[in-house]
Amino acid sequence: MRSAAFTALLFALPLCAQVKFTQQADRILVEIGHKPYTSFFLAPGGNKPYIYPLSTASGLVVTRHFPMETFPGETTDHPHHRGLFFSHGDVNGYNFWATEPGSKDANKARMVFKKVLEAKGGAKSGTIRVLFEGEDPQGKPILTETRTITFHSDPQLRIIDYEIQVGALEKLTFGDTKEGTFGIRLATSMTEDKGGRMTNAEGKETEKNVWGKRSPWVDYVGQVDGQTVGVAIFDNPSNPRYPTYWHARAYGLFAANPFGVRDFTGDKSLDGSMTIEPGQTLRFRYRVVIHPGDTRASKIAELYKEYLSEK
Repeated sequence: MRSAAFTALLFALPLCAQVKFTQQADRILVEIGHKPYTSFFLAPGGNKPYIYPLSTASGLVVTRHFPMETFPGETTDHPHHRGLFFSHGDVNGYNFWATEPGSKDANKARMVFKKVLEAKGGAKSGTIRVLFEGEDPQGKPILTETRTITFHSDPQLRIIDYEIQVGALEKLTFGDTKEGTFGIRLATSMTEDKGGRMTNAEGKETEKNVWGKRSPWVDYVGQVDGQTVGVAIFDNPSNPRYPTYWHARAYGLFAANPFGVRDFTGDKSLDGSMTIEPGQTLRFRYRVVIHPGDTRASKIAELYKEYLSEK
């Protein structure tokens, strides 16, 4: 994954490290360089699938710990914001977004782990592919999700490529709501509320100018243990409604959402919903880049151009 955009940062640093996976009952453990890096949680206890924790290559954690763990000084709002996740708040009227076991929402749906299709480590990267089913509140399967996640090892960056293929078991409508879709809940210390800064591809900054706007990428930069770090999400040109809208908040939620057009624009005449027929699929592809330094120092714009050039 090394390239001209950050080659200068890599001199005198160690080579890329081995990526390895170990499956447990409710998660897949991810190791990079023979050290624990993160876990992909397989929708345990009725929660959506999520990746937690995420950190920089140097080990600074960029995801909020709550509600999986307690951590001094962290916010405790929105317990359904768990690590890095993909979910949507309105699929045929059912809520796949806020699926906490304690939720009393009568429309609460759930994702169910079916099987691991692939778990292949490697010297520079490793890929897992996992099948889930989405069930309505009565337990009827209405969709399948095949998630393919590739973790790249790099001395300076942590890069995750995430592909989701949603298959319709019945007619599916993804409704127009801001509550979605591919997102991460950042460490409290990184948030705009704590002095952090979000920047999109057009150079717009702050929630006021980024939330609800369309852009190919957004980078959210803040402080962890006194060091400047950031997380960028790249939208793929093959995704529905590219470039996506962004549900990016000053309190630390940061999500790409192609569906919430009415919510984001405030124009009640618009409808961002999307429907697929039984047997059809929707595919979403994203890249997550976890980096040291700010947006400019990490050359996020150049890294995005390189992402576009990859097959």
